[in-house]
Amino acid sequence: MLELKHLSYAVHEDGGELGILNDISLTVGGGRLVVFTGPNGGGKTTLAKSIMGLVKPTAGRILWNGQDVTDLGITERAKLGISYGFQQPPRFKGLTVRDLLTLASGDGTLSKDRCCQYLTRVGLCANDYLDREVDASLSGGEVKRIEIASILARNAKLMIFDEPEAGIDLWSFARLTETFEQLHAAGGATMIIISHQERIISLADEVIVVGDGQIRHRGTPAEILPQILADTLGTCPVLRKEAMAQ
Repeated sequence: MLELKHLSYAVHEDGGELGILNDISLTVGGGRLVVFTGPNGGGKTTLAKSIMGLVKPTAGRILWNGQDVTDLGITERAKLGISYGFQQPPRFKGLTVRDLLTLASGDGTLSKDRCCQYLTRVGLCANDYLDREVDASLSGGEVKRIEIASILARNAKLMIFDEPEAGIDLWSFARLTETFEQLHAAGGATMIIISHQERIISLADEVIVVGDGQIRHRGTPAEILPQILADTLGTCPVLRKEAMAQ
């Protein structure tokens, strides 16, 4: 179970203090799939990075399965089963997919069969990818799926994904959503996904709308999607006019 208690994060700007996260408290139960959504710049990624340890909150506490991890570094959190998938996954010239999966698993003797299992779950064929370098020769969708395979190899218990749909083609996006659905159905891991895509939002047990550094709405996809649409219409005069005319 993940617990955030009065989490805040601020930066100093032009002699003043700018609040990015403002007193956020929430609990995510084990095995749940939760989607963070909301306007750009609202604090979603900062919130996710705080959980991973990529950002140090200026106030509040973070607990994972009852353990306070607020002051732990990225490596220590990873050892506790927390993982993070970047919006733009890094590429590693000279490092093969097999190398990456082996490093992620912590098993220096990771077999080809195990690698194949991880890659198959994200829709990739081991024979085609194991010996390829994780470099610019791979498409955005391929790198995203390889990153997810590495998180599977890590046997992560808390998986955080930052806008996994960014920069990938429609086929890869469809395969990604299937992978998330299968991971959630298999159970055993808690998943937090930052996304604006309705297809991903619809998979969630709970949707949390983050805006201006605060939790604005939370509920099931059926409850939240109409609110997201209402918020969108409320900020766009053209869309609001069209909606009123219907």
